Amino acid sequence: MDDKAILLRYLRARRGELLAKINGLDEYDVRRPMTPTGTNLLGLVKHVASVELGYFGEVFGRPSGRELPWFEEGAEADADFWVPAGESRESIVELHRFSAEHSDATIEALPLDAPGEVPWWPEERRHVTLHQILVHMCVETAQHLGHADILRELIDGSAGKGPGDPNLSPRNTEQWAAHRSRIEGAAREASA
Repeated sequence: MDDKAILLRYLRARRGELLAKINGLDEYDVRRPMTPTGTNLLGLVKHVASVELGYFGEVFGRPSGRELPWFEEGAEADADFWVPAGESRESIVELHRFSAEHSDATIEALPLDAPGEVPWWPEERRHVTLHQILVHMCVETAQHLGHADILRELIDGSAGKGPGDPNLSPRNTEQWAAHRSRIEGAAREASA
């Protein structure tokens, strides 16, 4: 497997894991702000899909043709990070799938050293390659997946990729509570 195929495999996996974070939740839970800055699950999906369209579209002269009103001039700041009641979950999931298909087509069509230009980056950094942008989007998607992991755990206790995730210790609810209590105790002792 070559470098491009490896990076694309990682990007696809993180996309799927991010989208899975909204599964099984009602409309309130996927939209509700969980942090003081308003971070919410459906907003993270919307943001990642939106920026991916830009990075694998405009940056390489392959615009998707998809209008994103939250990025238009005069749009409300951070409008790509939340979903108003009038926007459906289905429309965001469809945007996520559309964005992935468009991005994958760009990635598959171009070599890793294909040049691009990121007009919203500072002049000294805006000239890039597909390789750079693939790494950038793998990192950005993983970062927002980490946010989503925490939000989902706060909403309903689901952690990681679900039951059987090899990255999580196999503990029951009581064991997790005891583990958390031990960590809390250590934090209090260290701060004394």
